[in-house]
Amino acid sequence: MQIRGLLFGATVVALSATSVSATMRISEDRGGQIGHYLDAFATVRTSGERVIVDGNCLSACTLVLSIVPEERICVTKRAVLGFHAARSVDRRGRFYAEPEASVAVLAAYPGPVRDWISRRGGLTSRLLLLKGRDLAAIYPRCR
Repeated sequence: MQIRGLLFGATVVALSATSVSATMRISEDRGGQIGHYLDAFATVRTSGERVIVDGNCLSACTLVLSIVPEERICVTKRAVLGFHAARSVDRRGRFYAEPEASVAVLAAYPGPVRDWISRRGGLTSRLLLLKGRDLAAIYPRCR
């Protein structure tokens, strides 16, 4: 199974990085092909940039939590992280489950995120939204 073949969401809405501020701001990102996110977040990890989550970071976007060090991630009051099971799409555009990939993705998340997901039944086709107090208990508010 190739990682690039997995799809976590519909489209990439917004990933922005500026070298002037050394900050990546994620806002209204609905996810997409995992490979694009792995590449982008690996670049952020290497660059030393901070990440501000300011709005929706859904599906493959949440891989930022697995790749960028926790101390370089902060969230605003608008931040929402959305998690679901891994899935791929066939040539006809139909989605199908990727259970082994879901196990790998869950294992890669930081412990508190993994625990939060597990307490809610694990990664399934249903979108789990981590926000508000639950999110602020795991990641610091941006200053």
